[in-house]
Order: sequence, then structure tokens, then C-alpha cells
Amino acid sequence: MKLKKVLKDIPVVQVKGSKEIEISGICANSQLIAPGNLFIAKKGLKFDGTSYIPEAINHGATAIVTDIYDPSFKEITQIICKNVAEVEGRFSANFYQMPSQELFTVGITGTNGKTTTSFLVKYLLEQLNLPCGLIGTIEYILGRYRYKASHTTPDVHSNHHMLREMVHQGCQAAVMEVTSHALDQKRVEHIDYDIAIYTNLTQDHLDYHQNMECYAAAKRKLFLQLDQVPSKKSKQIIANLDCPWFETILKGIKTPIFTFGIDSPADLRACPTSFGPTGTHIDLHYQGRSYSTFFPLIGRFNIYNCLAAIAVGLTRKITLEKLISLAQQFPPPPGRLEPIQNDLDLNLFVDFAHTEDALYKALECLSELKKGKIITVFGCGGDRDKTKRPKMAQASASFSDLTIVTSDNPRSEDPLKIIQEIAEGFSLQDNYIVQPDRFSAIAFAIEKANPGDIILVAGKGHETTQIFAHHTIEFDDRKIAQEICAKMSLNTY
Repeated sequence: MKLKKVLKDIPVVQVKGSKEIEISGICANSQLIAPGNLFIAKKGLKFDGTSYIPEAINHGATAIVTDIYDPSFKEITQIICKNVAEVEGRFSANFYQMPSQELFTVGITGTNGKTTTSFLVKYLLEQLNLPCGLIGTIEYILGRYRYKASHTTPDVHSNHHMLREMVHQGCQAAVMEVTSHALDQKRVEHIDYDIAIYTNLTQDHLDYHQNMECYAAAKRKLFLQLDQVPSKKSKQIIANLDCPWFETILKGIKTPIFTFGIDSPADLRACPTSFGPTGTHIDLHYQGRSYSTFFPLIGRFNIYNCLAAIAVGLTRKITLEKLISLAQQFPPPPGRLEPIQNDLDLNLFVDFAHTEDALYKALECLSELKKGKIITVFGCGGDRDKTKRPKMAQASASFSDLTIVTSDNPRSEDPLKIIQEIAEGFSLQDNYIVQPDRFSAIAFAIEKANPGDIILVAGKGHETTQIFAHHTIEFDDRKIAQEICAKMSLNTY
């Protein structure tokens, strides 16, 4: 594509060089530049992109976007913009020709429930004959291509690129998890959503956002963005009315809001009647009618995820009767209260819960199934919100007969220091032990459990590696737990 076409409707101060050059791609990482690429030299939180211009040129960049002209780079075209970060997304949207406008695009934000809801929405849309791509925590699904996710919401260029690839692969819809970091850092700029879903807001990422008000303000940006989308005529917000932050995040938003909930008089309301090991029986209330049904996902918190997905179908004018029949077949996503099959008669689950609220709700759900003990294994990730560490201990102690505190992804932090900060949340009456080695912690939990007991291994869910300061190892909680159970059942452990 010629540069002059990429520049359409972008406010630039000056273009020094030819606008007739061909642009092969757009990239903000100088190490990933390919010949013919346009390099976005923006100032980030830690790095100044202008210092990487020479490296980008060496890798073949033919044009750069920057905030100040540099005469030492006369050999390539320089596009001068007042605020590079503000227009970065527009460059990608133009280059990839606004792919979100060709898709039924759903964005999902909230502290917890994004991944499960995204999988349920994708399943539902495909059952309604709408081939659907996915960008989220676990993987990126672009038609027949699947990639392990590097970020829940990647950079803005990757997002537009993947949406365009979805169109090429015959997708008619796209579901995206949208994080607060992504919204704050403009990674979803110029993506036109048809639907924006709000799941909930509880404490997380305060290392980045500083306080809950700033965290909520970041989430709110998705709905402000939806307000400004002229291309989607039937756009809609789907939001959890039970969440205490509902008003703060959605006050003054002009886009129509469809609500769901359990405790509030929402547009779509569920009343759980019984919880079981294979799912939840509920009464569903909508437009003055009631329906008794079953969701095959366990726990009260999963009811919210199911309601959000069903609400998407309702915005597509699908009858609730049809949606209920599809919801009864909802598949659980990987690493979300995922049951681990074993011959020890243990109720063993692996879950991604890595916040106080998520851990509390997972254990609250499992306590409904309790016949023996509940044993919980968890740690906290390094280089993340430290204030949640003692609170997660309190959440575990609320339901667990035994908590085993271990390592999660320590990253650059000392694992023992993280564990110490977690342990500060326990009282003298709480039953817990410390085992820094995650493999040994899982093994100890299984050794101490009796038939019928519940074990929750929390924090990593679908992840297949464990990240330390200077190395990363293969580590999948699900495989580890299964292998230990198999050896114990054969008395070979």
C-alpha cells in the first residue's frame, strides 16, 4: 500500500520525503521491522522509540513516524506527528483497511470472567453459523490458524493485523478480551465494536493503576470508544448490573445498555436453584417470562459469564429459547475450574484465579460441593500488584481446611519474599504451610487428600510455563497434577 493511502485522515504536522513509497507493514518494535515497514517511533512508559530509529532503518524501515524531524535520517521518509501515540492506531487501521468494520466485533472487559465469556460468545456465534475469531488470554484463533497468546490484548498493530487475517480466513465475527492496560495504552484504538461487555471490577493491577478509581477509568474507555463509533448502527453495551462499579463506569454513556445479573432487576436475570459438580440449575427471567434451565459450568460466578454470552445472542435477535438450548452445551474453557481426571477419587481442579475476588469465588463455588476437606494450592505472580497478596491468603483461609502457599510466576522477584507477603494475610488460627516448589506443593496436596476431598490448584490455569528471573521452565498444573495422581494410584510416586 502506498504511504499516501496510509496517511489518509491522519493529522500530521509534516511529511519529509516521498508519499509514493510502498509500505509493506507497520511495526513499533525496531527488532521486528521487516523491509519496507513503517516504523512507529513513539515514547512509551520505559523506552523512547526515537532512540531505536537507526536500528529500524538497519532492518529495512522505509519510513518513520516521529514527533520531531531528524535531518540525519534524510534517506527515508519522516512523518512528523504532534502526538505519535494518539495517531498510532489510525495508521494500522488505515493500512489494514478497518477490518473491524467487516466483522461483528465483540469486546469484553472486566477483572474476572473475560476468558470464559469470550469462549462462550465464540461458541454461541459459531453455533449460529457466524464463523468467529478470538483474541484473548489463552490463544489467538484466526480462522483455521491458532497461536498461543503472548498477551491478552496485544499491541494495536497486531490487533488490526489479526482482525484482517480473520476476514481473509472467512470469519464473520471476532471476540476480543480487552484489558485495562490495553485501553490505557491505546492498543484497541480504531477498532469498531458492535458489542462491548462489562463483566465486573475487583482489585487487580493496582501496581499499574495506583487505585481503583484509575482502574475503573481505564475500563470506562472501552465504552467511551463505543460511543464514538459511527459505523456500527446497532451497537450495544452488555453489562453486569450486580457490580458495585456499574454506575461509575457507565454513567453518561450514550450507547444503549442491556443488563444482566442475579441480585439486581436486570434485563436478563438468573436465579440459581441448585449447584452441582457438573453445573448449575437456574431459573432465567426475561421480559416477564421465566425459564428453568441448566448451565454446564459450575459456580455462581459462571452464571454471569453465561448470561453475558446469552445477551450477545439476544442482540442478534435470536430467541431466548434457542439460546437456552445452546447454553446447555456450553464448553468450559481450558484452565477455568478445569476438572483433572484421576483414579484417586479426588475432586481436583485447576483454575486461573489470581486475584482475591477470583480465588474467593472459585472456593465459594467448590464449597457448595464439599463433602470432605478443601485443600488449596496457590501463589502470587511477581512484578504484579503486591497489595493483593495477603488478601488472597484471607480468601483461601475463608474456605480451605489447608492452604499450601507456593510459587506462581516469580519473575524478577524473590519467590520467598512473595510467599512471606502472602503469609502476612493468615491469622494464627489458619491452617497453612509453605512449599516454594510448585511441583512439591501440588504433590503434597494430593498426598494429604482423602477420597472425596476437593483440591484447588490456583493461579496459572491454562499456562504451560513457569517464569523465574533468569529462566523459564515447562510447567502445566494440569499435566503435573494428572501425572502425580497416576503415579500415586499405581504406588509408584
